Amino acid sequence: MKDSLRRPLRTAVQAAFALLAALPLLADDPGVAAVPALAAAVAGAAALSRLMSVPAVERLLPSWLRREGGR
Repeated sequence: MKDSLRRPLRTAVQAAFALLAALPLLADDPGVAAVPALAAAVAGAAALSRLMSVPAVERLLPSWLRREGGR
């Protein structure tokens, strides 16, 4: 798989998992109260992105999510 396709896929997976984690907060009360939940989702996506770059975690990922060349 090309790196130009792999990067957006990794980002989409990270964002999906972060939003799933924040979903109970988002479903509780719509409106202004959702802003902290969205901030938590963004922080979760960033943390997951950082975690996925660890070589030990990288080896656990499916081949279509691994970085090419093992950078």
